Amino acid sequence: MRKGLQRAAVACLLATGPLAMGSVTFAGTTERYLHVKVDDAQNGESVNVNVPLSMAEKILPAVKDHDLHDGKITIHKADLNGVDVRAILDAVRTAPDNDFVTVKGKNEDVRVAKSNDNIIIHVKNGDTNEEKVDVTVPMKVIDALFSTAKEDELDIAAALRALSDAGDILIVTVQDASQHVRVWVDSKSSAE
Repeated sequence: MRKGLQRAAVACLLATGPLAMGSVTFAGTTERYLHVKVDDAQNGESVNVNVPLSMAEKILPAVKDHDLHDGKITIHKADLNGVDVRAILDAVRTAPDNDFVTVKGKNEDVRVAKSNDNIIIHVKNGDTNEEKVDVTVPMKVIDALFSTAKEDELDIAAALRALSDAGDILIVTVQDASQHVRVWVDSKSSAE
């Protein structure tokens, strides 16, 4: 299970695609940190990642592994199934704040919305609130992902730069009966 937690933490770090005593100031700007915290209460394991966004931005281009290269991820056209993602994002960007999709079922609730220039996705499975996923991503981070000139790439390095300007933000929480994952950005060098 430890490898699974480590992989989850690394995946969150690379995807996002995350401090009062540890905040660092350079030329009037406060260093931002990406935090990933994964806890597995059932197995008594946890993973904590606290990385300065500036460091992640410098390291990411050095990683070359399959579709990850030069701070970008290649997306294969077959994975998009003929969907023009850029056109969809433009429509969302220019739309007013709104709940775009709301599904309430017997054992599942789903909400996709735009609020204050953030895309919000909320999924709850089960009637006991044991399984939940919440994602909040600023539109400027999504725009940065698609800022590369190539249509088949996501620019992760550009998204990290955009995240550093987003302020303190909780990006992802995932919770089930035994595991909890949290990804956020702030100016503290530790998760505490």
